[in-house]
Amino acid sequence: MIEAVMFWNEPNNKSHWAFEADPEWLAFASMVKLAADAVAAENPRLLRVLGGISPIDPLFIRRMTSFGVLEKLDVVAVHGFPLDWNLWQIHEWPAKLQEIHAVTHLPVWVSEVGVSTFGADEVQVFGLNRTAELLVGRTPRIHWYSLYDLPAAWGATTRHREAEGSSYYRHFYMGLLREDGSPKLALQHFRKHTPALGICQWFHFEDPRLDDAVRWLRELGVRHLRTGLSWADSFRPNADAWFDRQMKALAEFEVTLTFCFTPEHRGIQPHHTSPPKIAAEYAAFCARMVRRYANLQPSAPRGGQTAVPGMIEA
Repeated sequence: MIEAVMFWNEPNNKSHWAFEADPEWLAFASMVKLAADAVAAENPRLLRVLGGISPIDPLFIRRMTSFGVLEKLDVVAVHGFPLDWNLWQIHEWPAKLQEIHAVTHLPVWVSEVGVSTFGADEVQVFGLNRTAELLVGRTPRIHWYSLYDLPAAWGATTRHREAEGSSYYRHFYMGLLREDGSPKLALQHFRKHTPALGICQWFHFEDPRLDDAVRWLRELGVRHLRTGLSWADSFRPNADAWFDRQMKALAEFEVTLTFCFTPEHRGIQPHHTSPPKIAAEYAAFCARMVRRYANLQPSAPRGGQTAVPGMIEA
C-alpha cells in the first residue's frame, strides 16, 4: 500500500540536482508545487513529502517555505550518514532534527539513515543500534539505508567517482546484506528494531533482487518501505510492466514512493539530475503513477494510518 509520495531525492545535494542549472532552486520549487497539486487532484489523502534533504540544512527548508512549496506538502524529510559522509557526530541526531523542527510545523521524517561496512562490519552494528536509540520516538518514520549492498558492476549513478575518492566506494557497502545476498553482522541486530525502523531500498529497472528482497523484508518484520519509480525509466520499453511487477510485489508494505530522475531528452541538460524543460511533464508522471497504483486505496489521513492496497490501469 502507498502511504506517501516523495518529490525527488536530496534536492539540495549537487550530485542529485543540477545546481548550476538552477542555483536558487526556483525550477525545483515550481516543479514540486505542480507535482504536489497533480497528486492531490488524484488522491487528496495521500501524504506528500519533500525529497529528503542532504545535508540537513534549515536554510534550504526556509527557502522552500518562501517559495510556497511547503504549503503544498504534509511532511519534510532528512537524510543523515554521520559515520560515513556528514561532518557531524552520530550523537548529534536529536539536535539535527530540532534544527528542522525550528523552521517548519510539518512532521520531519528520516527517510535515509545508514552506516557502511567499508571499514568493518562492527562499525555498522554500532551505528545501527545507536541510531535506533537516538531516533526511535523522535520521528514518525525512519528508513534504514539499505537492505542490499549496491552491486559493484552497477556503479553509484548519482555520484562522481573521480571527485570523491574513498567516499564514493562507501556507497557499495551500505546494505545489511552483501551483494551476493549473504547477511552481515548488523542484520540480526536490525530485527530488534523493527517495525520502528523501516528500510529504504532502491530497485533498478527489472532488478533481479526484488523477490528475494520481499522475502527478507517479511522475515525481518519490516512494515515501512521507501523506494522509487524513476521518471527516466518510464521511457524504457516495457516500463509499465516492470512498474506493475514492482508495485504488486511491494503491496503488503506501507510504501513511501519517491519520484525522481529526469529523462535525458526531457532535461534542460541531458542528465538525470537536470531540471526538466517542462515542469508539468514531471507532474504528469507523478499523477499517472498515483492514478495507476494508489487510487484504489483510501491512503493515509494526514499524519495518520495507512490504508488498503490497490492498483488500477492508467
